Amino acid sequence: MGRGRVEMKRIENKINRQVTFSKRRNGLLKKAYELSVLCDAEVALIIFSSRGKLYEFGSVGIESTIERYNRCYNCSLSNNKPEETTQSWCQEVTKLKSKYESLVRTNRNLLGEDLGEMGVKELQALERQLEAALTATRQRKTQVMMEEMEDLRKKERQLGDINKQLKIKFETEGHVFKTFQDLWANSAASVAGDPNNSEFPVEPSHPNVLDCNTEPFLQIGFQQHYYVQGEGSSVSKSNVAGETNFVQGWVL
Repeated sequence: MGRGRVEMKRIENKINRQVTFSKRRNGLLKKAYELSVLCDAEVALIIFSSRGKLYEFGSVGIESTIERYNRCYNCSLSNNKPEETTQSWCQEVTKLKSKYESLVRTNRNLLGEDLGEMGVKELQALERQLEAALTATRQRKTQVMMEEMEDLRKKERQLGDINKQLKIKFETEGHVFKTFQDLWANSAASVAGDPNNSEFPVEPSHPNVLDCNTEPFLQIGFQQHYYVQGEGSSVSKSNVAGETNFVQGWVL
């Protein structure tokens, strides 16, 4: 048995109306999705319920589709009504010009210029505006100064820690150097007090030439030793080989 034809009029029963809305809304959203996928079309669907709730679907985004629609609509209007478009642009230019002049006048008033034409209420409003701007400026200045002071305190603490580390390192190295210096001084003093120290033997810089071996030794070859008679000496120049310990006349 087929379904009966639905009469196109408002459903009076609230429950039936809500059920029908939900079913047909879902079906409409499904059909829009299928159309965008099957036909590669840009589809946008906006639905508002009787209670004002929004339901929407956009294959590439609702806002993008609406902007595209506005561009196409404005282009069609401009092509159909060029005179109206020109008039609307002139009105827009006039509005922008008046707005620019108002901003320039406000800026001059904030700088204390062109105050002669202002009334009491306008001057009071300008005074309140300047006081609010001054308060905000002072607050921002105080905040910036506090932030800079905090940064300086952090740097001071970091430098203090570095200074402590360097001081500890310097004291440790100084103690080691002092210990080594004392050890060196003690070693030098012990060496100076004991010349026969085996570790640091002390040798005379000029050995005594008289402390030579006077024992007789064998001299090979013939050598003569002469003494040159000095002025006022009673010893004549002669062969003094017999007065020495050399044994002369031996030849290999």
